[in-house]
Amino acid sequence: MMATTHALVGFVLGAVAMALGLPGPIAAMSAVAGSVAPDLDLYYGHRKTLHYPVLAPVAALLAGGLAVVLGGSLALFALALFLVAAAVHVWLDVLGGGLELRPWEGTSEKAVYDHVRGRWIAPRRWVPYDGSPEDLALAGGLTMVVAPVYDGVWGTLAIALVAVSFAYVLLRRRLATLATVVVERLPAPLRTRVPARYLE
Repeated sequence: MMATTHALVGFVLGAVAMALGLPGPIAAMSAVAGSVAPDLDLYYGHRKTLHYPVLAPVAALLAGGLAVVLGGSLALFALALFLVAAAVHVWLDVLGGGLELRPWEGTSEKAVYDHVRGRWIAPRRWVPYDGSPEDLALAGGLTMVVAPVYDGVWGTLAIALVAVSFAYVLLRRRLATLATVVVERLPAPLRTRVPARYLE
């Protein structure tokens, strides 16, 4: 799924946390940050280095449980929300396409790496690939859910995310071709640092 879709899922999780009593800015920041954080591994071991399908949910439960035991620590609840959002991100990636430059071709059976079992989890392709029309529809639906909940900067950001999503969907396939062209023109030493999917 698109990074923007993941961020909008974070907005939804933040809205739920607000309904449960977590202050609005803290809820939004924790959930949105957690929703996009796993993709910081985009160019280094993507969907393996920072994607933990088993350990992230366990860590979220432990942080939430610790927050309750310690009398409702705001910092621990924010951490738990961050970890919940990160875990949701990972499992949404499983429901999406495979780990490949052109995921609409459906050639990869790698969605997310399971560190506990030491193997890749296969993609379910409910959302066929990041930047697909289905991905855009999901982002649009999430925006309609969260836009009325947030006001000010956060509400504007949610709407901006769906606008960025629309532009990305229009360019998605061209960007894959452009990436290949750019990588081919890189000096050989730099090409060795590029993820393998860009060299296929």
